Formats: sequence, C-alpha cells, structure tokens
Amino acid sequence: MHRSHGLRQSHWRHTLPRHNAIFKRAGKPVAIIKDRDATLNKGVRLWSDQQAQPVPTIDDIGHTIACALKAQFEKLDIYKRFTALVSHGAKCLRQTELAFLMPPRLRSKGRFQSIGKLGEWAEKMLNVFAVKGSAEGDSQLAKLRKAFPHFSQSRDFIVRFASTTKIISQVMEILKNNGLDKTTYKQCFELSRKLPRNSKVKKCLQTWLNKNVTLQRELTSLPLLVSSDIIESLFGNFKHIIERSPQADMNRTVLLIPALCGKLTDTTVTQALKQASQADIKAWEKKHIPYTVRKKRHAFFNGGDSQNTGKSKAA
Repeated sequence: MHRSHGLRQSHWRHTLPRHNAIFKRAGKPVAIIKDRDATLNKGVRLWSDQQAQPVPTIDDIGHTIACALKAQFEKLDIYKRFTALVSHGAKCLRQTELAFLMPPRLRSKGRFQSIGKLGEWAEKMLNVFAVKGSAEGDSQLAKLRKAFPHFSQSRDFIVRFASTTKIISQVMEILKNNGLDKTTYKQCFELSRKLPRNSKVKKCLQTWLNKNVTLQRELTSLPLLVSSDIIESLFGNFKHIIERSPQADMNRTVLLIPALCGKLTDTTVTQALKQASQADIKAWEKKHIPYTVRKKRHAFFNGGDSQNTGKSKAA
C-alpha cells in the first residue's frame, strides 16, 4: 500500500511540469471536472496546490450518482437476493428462444453507472409475471417462472428500486445534455423531491446540486459542464481501436487520440504527414512515453539497449 502510494505521488510530481507546459499553450483551467478516482484526485490536488488560488473541482454527475446508488442499495439483503436471482435467470435464458428477455448484464466494475437499465427491465418483468394462476408447461410464462422463481415476491423492492433509477435517469439526461444552470437546477431539484425522505441518493443529489449551482454562478453565465462523458467517449473509441490488436502497446498508440478529436480534412492530414517525419515521431516517443512492460521484456531478452532496462554492462 505504502509503496503504491509513493509511486503514484512520484508519478504525478514528475508529470506536473508537462501539464504546466500544456496549460501555457491552451490556458489554465478555471475549473476541473473529474470522477472520484483517488489517483486523479491526488494529481488535481498536487497541481492546484502550486497555483496562486485553488482551482475549483466538479465531481462528474454520473460517478457521483453511481456512488450514491451503491451506498443505498449494495449492502441490502433484498438487493443481494434480487441480483442473485437476476444472474441465475440470465444463465437460464442464454442461448434459448427467450434470450431476448435476458436482463441487462451486471457489470463487476462500475455496476451502478448503468444500473438504471436493470431497474427498467425489472419493472417491465413485473408486468409479465403479474398473470395469475398456473401456466401451461411449455409456455413462455412457465419457462420464465422457472428461470426467475418467486420474482414477484420482490415487487416492493423492485418498484422502489425502479422508481429511484428512473428519476435519476431523468436527472442525468437533463444535466448531461443541457449542463447546470438556474433552470436545470430547478428541474433536477424538483425531481429529487420525488425520492423517499431517507434516500441517500436524494441527499447526495441535492448536496451536489446546491454546491455546483453556486459554482456556476461564480464562474459563468453559461450552463456549467458537469459530465466527463465527452472525454470518456473519446477514450472509449481509442480502446475500441487498440482492442483490434491483441499485442497493442500503449506507447506510440496514444498518438491515435488527437486523430479522434475534431474534424479531419484531406488538407489537415496531408499537412500532418508532411510536417511529422518518422524520425520526429521516434524522438517524441522516446522523450515523452516510457516503454511498456511488454517492450521492456522484449528488449531485455533480445539484448536491446534502446532504453535503460536496468542491465549492467561488463567492463
């Protein structure tokens, strides 16, 4: 733990001069939007500490709400039983004619960032199971009841769960599409009032709204950007491209990222190819991007010496 913590601190202190060089060209940020990752929080804090005045930060609305949903539901026994039943049913329906009724996949990481889809599915399935009486042995209803035994017994929880996720989905749609200002603040605060009185999600959302609408008034007359989806979608496209190669290396490959930004024209591409020679790219890569573990291993076993692998040479 201590070693990892120390490496992260060293990494951020090492990269701060590079960040400052970027800000000199693009301008210093007036606010920083980020998720709640501990390493990222530390990097932002280290950089902010060097400024004459602290730079305000905005917690991404998606990650904020996901944390609140996790705090409210994850430890509940009824939630654990419900998700176990959902997982069991998904296995039963997979590769069958009823696969189109499978529940949304329960992610192991970042599960609560897309949990609204599960609430929507569960609410619809309540109507399917609402048929009274026995079902014919080979009917769709009979197969579904076998895959999701006693599903309707969780009705009260499902209704409460689906109602919460539906309200939150409406809030997210407003804020991600329109940003946060006086108008969207009122819309979202009114939606938050529909949540139960003791709801952790309600408390978290209202606290977030009050904090950031104050920041919006101080910073700009325009709606405040409160979601990091734009930059995350950029890296999502990047990951999709590099996944095509099972041996992809995270060094020169990062040069793909600028190519995914903005609108490229034939003139832009031609100019870039003329101005950036292979030698320039190699020099830039060696200066700014350290070798990956795979390339270090390859260089070590093949006697490569293009970057220091920690070997000592014989005298």
